[in-house]
Amino acid sequence: MNGEHGPGRFDPFDPFGGDAEGGQRAGGAPRIPPPRVSVEESARPLPRPPAALVLEHRVLTSLLGAWALAACSPEESAAVDAHLDLCGACAEEALRLRDAVGLLHAEESLDLDPMLRARVLEGCLGRRPARIPVPGWAAPYDAETARLDALLQDIGEDEWHAPVRLRWYEGEEQVGRRTTVAGVIAHLTGVDALVARALGLDDPPAGAGHRAGAAAALSGLGPAARTEAYWRAGWLPASRAVRGTWRDQSHALIRTVSFAGSDRGGAGGSGRLPVSYGDFELALRDAMVDRAFECWIHAGDIADAVDYPYEPPAPRHLGRMIELAARMLPGSLAARRDSGLLAPVAGVGPGRVVRLEVEGAGGGEWLISLDGGGGGREVAHVALDGVEFCRLAAGHVSPDEAAAGQVGDRAAIRDVLSATAALSRL
Repeated sequence: MNGEHGPGRFDPFDPFGGDAEGGQRAGGAPRIPPPRVSVEESARPLPRPPAALVLEHRVLTSLLGAWALAACSPEESAAVDAHLDLCGACAEEALRLRDAVGLLHAEESLDLDPMLRARVLEGCLGRRPARIPVPGWAAPYDAETARLDALLQDIGEDEWHAPVRLRWYEGEEQVGRRTTVAGVIAHLTGVDALVARALGLDDPPAGAGHRAGAAAALSGLGPAARTEAYWRAGWLPASRAVRGTWRDQSHALIRTVSFAGSDRGGAGGSGRLPVSYGDFELALRDAMVDRAFECWIHAGDIADAVDYPYEPPAPRHLGRMIELAARMLPGSLAARRDSGLLAPVAGVGPGRVVRLEVEGAGGGEWLISLDGGGGGREVAHVALDGVEFCRLAAGHVSPDEAAAGQVGDRAAIRDVLSATAALSRL
């Protein structure tokens, strides 16, 4: 090793082994080869294209499918192209096949039917019952959270910050609150946690360790106060990341109520467990339907904000939501009566009843007592579409907009419709 480069040695600063000034290798060849001369500038003849294949008609016909899929070799494609100029029948078949291939490769994404998951599950369970079945009263929540989760999976990152207006009724007026898509999911997470607490599960902030004492701070708060606490404290991320917390909680709720067992008779089992909403209570079976209802309504709010198609629940699930709202109407009427919000009664004794008819899938009829107690004299009949009745119960339409048909005492009808709107809340 004397520092000089002998023949065949590699110099890291002169990898070509030549003279830096002369640009030549030791053997006299240029260190950098000159550009190659194109065949057009040389005296050599141009290469000829491959000779076209000569194929029988039946062979060319069998190649049409591969040609439409662009799966032929260049020679075969050239032969088919030449044949299509001469054979009208094959040209028509080729056009039909090419159109079919276009359907297989759609340029735009296709939105799946929102009810597809429910139908697939129903078909599967019809063939093989689930080892641990979801109780019937929890099935609407299972379906609606799955539909909302599919919507959230499909939206872009920026759409999580799209403005959403939540609406509900307080007294006689519709009120609202503006938030974002992420804020709506935080709201659903916070109120679903009321059910989670009743089942012995953690509040998401406490379970995720966001803040010590979060569970104690939320104890006893109703839906509106819990939502404000979630938003104000920032326990959940105001971005796509909130989806994971909400999704994990919804799965935990379904697993827990499924393992706890259903009350097939409707009067016993885990469905009777009380769930506190702060100033009122619901049995677990009703609370799960309530959460399914709110999930659907707020999924619609999100879908409107991001211009996404969204359909109502399956009829059997919609029917449970309608039935729950109808059962809660007497309590809402009693609260309005105590607050002096019912229309005054002139010359009519107690015991007035309004026949509420909810039309369409999942509908039915209920006799709603305006004066408390059971039975009484029917003074009016009001009919509404099922989805419109739910939108009224969610505070998304006014009592004046909701009724499709009214017969009888208009003041009594107004009281029932206003009491339905009063079921709404943040």
